[in-house]
Amino acid sequence: MTVSTLPARAQVRADRSRLVLGLVTLGVSVVGITSVATGAFFTDQQDVTGNVFTTGSVDLSATPATAVVTASAMAPGDTVTAPLTVTNAGTLAYRYSLLSTVTASTPDLAAQLDLTVKVGVTTCTTAGFAATGTVLYGPNDLGSTTGTKIFGDAATGAQTGDRTLNASSSEVLCLQVSLPSATGNTYQTKTTTATLRFDAEQTVNNP
Repeated sequence: MTVSTLPARAQVRADRSRLVLGLVTLGVSVVGITSVATGAFFTDQQDVTGNVFTTGSVDLSATPATAVVTASAMAPGDTVTAPLTVTNAGTLAYRYSLLSTVTASTPDLAAQLDLTVKVGVTTCTTAGFAATGTVLYGPNDLGSTTGTKIFGDAATGAQTGDRTLNASSSEVLCLQVSLPSATGNTYQTKTTTATLRFDAEQTVNNP
């Protein structure tokens, strides 16, 4: 058994000090618990969906796609005429050009043949060709082995002679090829084949 040697009043003061210290310690612990509890807040979220992006298209088609203007056993003075429809089947407006590349012959039959291209011809026949329309090319060579620019240019951006077509629209080109009456015997039994290449590019954001 331990007997305190402190006087009675001193003993009381010591007990009170221990009590106050205990309360202070308890208060600190409570403050710590309260601080953790106040970290919770009401929150909310909202997703904005359906942000869809679709690219447009450049889609050129030519009808007919083969043998638009052709002739066999041509004689000097003969002419063949035919329409070619260019259609913008895409969703973007475009500009387009036309290049004619031919196969070689000796002598050069393609240089002897005269090609004329018009737009806006009311009746695209040999008889009706001269009556209406605007000339885009010719009369000039049918083409060359390295490619002859009939109108426009495939280079990026707007070029002199480029044609423009809005989306879902079309236009008719009227093509006429003639073998001049002055064509000599050296051109008998010669053949050349022309490939007409269309190049199209968007016009929006492409000055």
